[in-house]
Amino acid sequence: MELEQLQQLVLNALDDLKAQDVILLDVRGRSSITDSMVIATGTSTRHVRALAESVALKARAAGQAPLGTEGERESEWVLVDLNDMVVHVMLPHVRAFYNLEKLWGEPPAEVYGASRAG
Repeated sequence: MELEQLQQLVLNALDDLKAQDVILLDVRGRSSITDSMVIATGTSTRHVRALAESVALKARAAGQAPLGTEGERESEWVLVDLNDMVVHVMLPHVRAFYNLEKLWGEPPAEVYGASRAG
């Protein structure tokens, strides 16, 4: 699966379940781990878990099985590793604390969806 197709699949899966403040980051040249990261916010641990599960299920159905997921038990921050893309789904306070956008987000990140911090 091409990276752009994978990105669209992930963004659609997150949008379907009303993820908030979804940001797509291109980290090529800044990370040897992955090419792209998506950061999204869920409103509760149940919402975070459901968002991550939706991404994993839709990726698997499209032939892009996740290499792994982490954090499902606590569901404050769930990571889905899709090899060329890593998806981070977090509770608001966890996202604010770790501030991955600042760490990985320069140059400015693209923001998707209707809900934007502001």
